[in-house]
Amino acid sequence: MENNAEKPTFVTPQGRRIAYHLTDGSGPAVVFLGGFKSDMGGTKAVFLEKWARDSGRAFLRFDYSGHGESGEAFTDGCIGDWFEDACAALGLIAGPLVLVGSSMGGWISLLVARQMPERVAGLVTIAAAPDFTEDSMWAGFSDKQKAALKTEGQVELPSEYGDPYIITKRLIEEGRDRLVLRDPLPLPFPTRFLQGTADADVDMAVALRLLDHADGSDMRLTLVDGADHRFSDETCLDLIVASVADVLERGMG
Repeated sequence: MENNAEKPTFVTPQGRRIAYHLTDGSGPAVVFLGGFKSDMGGTKAVFLEKWARDSGRAFLRFDYSGHGESGEAFTDGCIGDWFEDACAALGLIAGPLVLVGSSMGGWISLLVARQMPERVAGLVTIAAAPDFTEDSMWAGFSDKQKAALKTEGQVELPSEYGDPYIITKRLIEEGRDRLVLRDPLPLPFPTRFLQGTADADVDMAVALRLLDHADGSDMRLTLVDGADHRFSDETCLDLIVASVADVLERGMG
């Protein structure tokens, strides 16, 4: 893990303060997009940053608004806000990018790829969770939870990672404007999907659906037997790095 030194920040066009850490180096720059209620100090982001620094590769990690060291409250945010934060963060870097999206960051990276495909040289997703607000959360809510969301504006969901998740009505409703598995999803660059078979948060069926739905000439899905949602043991970390190196090589070939 990293030290706790305060990170530099910038303000998005929407007025949200975003904390980030940018490592200078050669392009294409590698960008890590974290998961729901996670932060840029996590194992995967820091491991990738060290690899990038050792390789002389430009690298960016950042916290969405309401996450980590960035401003705003988590419960005020939604997928669209965090997508806007990501787009603003990418403005810190010139030239092509390799996106590495973990869990919700996989969804955000797909939105970025759809918005600015000309900038994306490659994509690696780790336990990608596209459309999870609709297909996992809303679809899994009981009638009582759906009623509470409507009348109270939020519901609590238990979390294995700490405090309960507060799921807001805005998160669910705005997420419906950001779905990527209902419309064509071209990925015209090297793409690697990574998924653990023991992931209790994102089922393997999601990875298979994504692979089947997306359209690209160089897409591969790798299943890691026994890996959980964290995907952070030594084998998984090495696979992430190998996948990033693979798309970099192919994207520049």
